[in-house]
Amino acid sequence: MTKTGFIFDLDGVIVDTAKYHFLAWRNLANELGFEFTEEQNELFKGVSRKRCLEILLDIGKVEANQEQFDRWMVEKNIDYLQYIEKMNASEILPDVPRVLEFLKEKQIPIALGSASKNARPILEKVQLLHYFDFIVDGNNVTKAKPDPEVFLIAAKKLSVHPENCVVFEDAVAGIQAANAAKMLSIGIGDSTILSEAEYNFKDFTEMDTRFLEQLINR
Repeated sequence: MTKTGFIFDLDGVIVDTAKYHFLAWRNLANELGFEFTEEQNELFKGVSRKRCLEILLDIGKVEANQEQFDRWMVEKNIDYLQYIEKMNASEILPDVPRVLEFLKEKQIPIALGSASKNARPILEKVQLLHYFDFIVDGNNVTKAKPDPEVFLIAAKKLSVHPENCVVFEDAVAGIQAANAAKMLSIGIGDSTILSEAEYNFKDFTEMDTRFLEQLINR
């Protein structure tokens, strides 16, 4: 049997931190004198913090020099960290622990592949860190999704060929990154938005043990 590796995105797959990102970006937008909507926040899914700020300033038609840009990036992150400081296991998305527990029992190598630079503290807060053999996050990559870099690094750390990796993603950019890496992509969320994924599920409650077995043995 070929060894299979599983790679999970964080935001929107394991926990819903997108709402905290939105609140922090909205606070910054308000401070800069314009509104930022939940609809506009969709543009930020799976995107690096730097790129998010570029988009935000574009939305508000705000000019910034490098010093201002860097200060606002830090400011947004401090605000966001205050939100996630209060996170606990109740914020884990449905059935994620069941799936992680099943894979762990089968001794399947598991990695996190996320753009977040706060992935490790978040996993510690929600008490899931011990399930992951490796964490690859925004601190380890130079290219944002849809570039496959984050997933290719994760595969290498797991010592699994990219084509034998399964990726769980909730963002279009993440699905595209997994596909570019020649990995099996599974969309978690709206199937009309994540139509490029090989498989789609609303959340992990729709994913039974038989399907997980198929993924392991494919």
